[in-house]
Amino acid sequence: TLFRSTLLGLAFILAGLIVGGACIYKYFMPKQKLYHGEMRYIESPNTEHIAEPYFLPIAEDVDIREADNVEIIDVPVPNFSDSDPAAIVHDFDRLLTAYLDLQLRKCYVIALNTSIVMPPKNLMDLFVKLATGSYLPQTYLVQEEMVVTEEIDDVSELGIYIYQLCTGKETFRLQRRDQIIGLQKRSAEECHSITHFASEYVVKTRICQG
Repeated sequence: TLFRSTLLGLAFILAGLIVGGACIYKYFMPKQKLYHGEMRYIESPNTEHIAEPYFLPIAEDVDIREADNVEIIDVPVPNFSDSDPAAIVHDFDRLLTAYLDLQLRKCYVIALNTSIVMPPKNLMDLFVKLATGSYLPQTYLVQEEMVVTEEIDDVSELGIYIYQLCTGKETFRLQRRDQIIGLQKRSAEECHSITHFASEYVVKTRICQG
């Protein structure tokens, strides 16, 4: 019937909204302010021989809990990249980062990398500037590759924010590939990427099954 078709259509629209924007509110109580930011990046920093380098756009929303020293980032489905939508938690008290790949419905946890993740106050300042629309950094893509090392059975020990994000989902510990001695890259590895930013650098995090 027309009524059922209309309801079905609305269901698909709502499903798209959940994946495409503010999906972090499926896991966390909303705050009054959700910051939106957009940047542009090139995939290689070596552009001296390119007359007009092509910059790709990237946008995300962030919920900054300064009192808890936590950043919660909503990475929507990208328009110009082969990466997955995700929700990310950077916990500066626990010194941990958790990625929830929304396509795989799996969580990945690794030590917080403060060289590419600004602390909450600095990140808030960046997003306030980005929100004006007059500040649009042109940056390049930093690529990092992670390898799954083990499954985490109890996420309750990872802090309340990572627990809320990852509870009820398969959760794995990651390690940077360049820190694992003797690990060889396999040609048939299963890998997924998440492209995001929490500073003035755009980062492509590639996660591979070990």
